Amino acid sequence: MTALAMIDLAGFRLGVPQRAGILTMVPVFGPAYPGVLSPRDGVKLARVDGYGTVILRNQGSDGVAIVPLHIGYVQDGAQNHALCRSAFLAAGQELRFADACCVQETVGGYLGERDQWFFTLPLELRPAALELRGQSDYSKLWPAIRTLNRDYRLPARGHLESILARKRGVLTQFRSRLELAAGQLGALFFLGSRLVGAEIAPSPAFFADVWPALVCFAYGPAAMRREPLPTEAEPFAVSTLDELVAARAAQAAERAGEVRGWIDAANWSAPSVVEEDRYLHMRLCTVDGEHVAGQVVLAEDRPVYASLFAKKIV
Repeated sequence: MTALAMIDLAGFRLGVPQRAGILTMVPVFGPAYPGVLSPRDGVKLARVDGYGTVILRNQGSDGVAIVPLHIGYVQDGAQNHALCRSAFLAAGQELRFADACCVQETVGGYLGERDQWFFTLPLELRPAALELRGQSDYSKLWPAIRTLNRDYRLPARGHLESILARKRGVLTQFRSRLELAAGQLGALFFLGSRLVGAEIAPSPAFFADVWPALVCFAYGPAAMRREPLPTEAEPFAVSTLDELVAARAAQAAERAGEVRGWIDAANWSAPSVVEEDRYLHMRLCTVDGEHVAGQVVLAEDRPVYASLFAKKIV
């Protein structure tokens, strides 16, 4: 995994690539890191205190929670917000994010699907959101959302639900077309041959919690825009079960070799990794390079959590 040269990935390994049209996902496996709660257990939306301020709570009595980068919350009958940064939540702690961004420019058009308990900002918005961390202005992401909607040939408004809700039927197909593997605690995402995302979680349970938000809403929209309709796979030209098994094995080996070339070509590196926060022996750091940005949690240089993404998408 030389493409991620800024963090030590010793002990992690890649699984068999899966492809859904232009979007390829490569599972990441590795050792789980103890003592970190999964988001469903440790990251609860306490309330939104006016525009631009989100308050989260770790309701657990033991274990630290890591707030997933660029998480957004759905509220029933109220405007929805997303965060620009990650954070630590100690057991019982309540934390105020005064630099959250509203993702609906005017009242109305709520992301009202009750099973969307949270989402992740689309890939195209993530560089801008990370750059805006620390700035207390609830409307700060609206210009980028307007531009994104225009790119999707939608009304140029600061309404993220124009994509996430109205296109939800297409986006949720990525969750079934790309399957979460047993024991998987991360993934590499590619659009075509280009590496656009690297996600690593402390445990398989943590990654299972964030998986729908990542595959459907962070990386799904960019894939949907480039290939709006899913295509059926071509059947293997075989006549026996043994021939089918051999053909599938050959296809998997060819695809794995292709993906290794994509990873080597990515050359994701950053001149520095800047520490933002610390919890005991864990450090929350921001990565900002020429081609990649995001945040990582490191424990003695071992990645406990990582959410890294391409700064530009062709």
